[in-house]
Amino acid sequence: MTTPADRLLALNEPLTKFRFLVTLAPADVYLPPAQALLLPVVAAGAFQEVTGMGAQLEVVTYAEGGRNDSVHRLPLRHSWNPITLKRGVVRDRLLWSWYDTGLHDSLGARRDGAVIMLDEAGLPAKSWIFHGGLAAKWTGPDLHAEQNAVAIESLEIAHEGLTAVL
Repeated sequence: MTTPADRLLALNEPLTKFRFLVTLAPADVYLPPAQALLLPVVAAGAFQEVTGMGAQLEVVTYAEGGRNDSVHRLPLRHSWNPITLKRGVVRDRLLWSWYDTGLHDSLGARRDGAVIMLDEAGLPAKSWIFHGGLAAKWTGPDLHAEQNAVAIESLEIAHEGLTAVL
């Protein structure tokens, strides 16, 4: 049985970066523990890398007349970095189908999804839901006949925002 002190310590424990899932069903973030353990079976894919989760606030400098000791820094607009997913090439066409749909019907291709970090027990520990995602760029594998390596494909998701959960 865990005590409140144990739970508080767990909240401050750094998470490892090698246990994570990506899903195109953002409601997966809210699953009860017994169902969350099944997420690796139904997630959108087994990715080896997720990069680019970030945002920035564009700030404009405004020099007010008569005020010579400093300038005002005013927020202008907020933007979100694209999320890039990398994985070994598999026969499943889910990601390619999403990208292909965007080529023909960009309005119908928007998807919400989630990046979920897992704890040692395989349960969601920290998650981010991305909103209005478009599969903006697909990169196929680099092939080389003299190398025995896994073929890697990547998908870049342009989105309209992240929400931190948990």
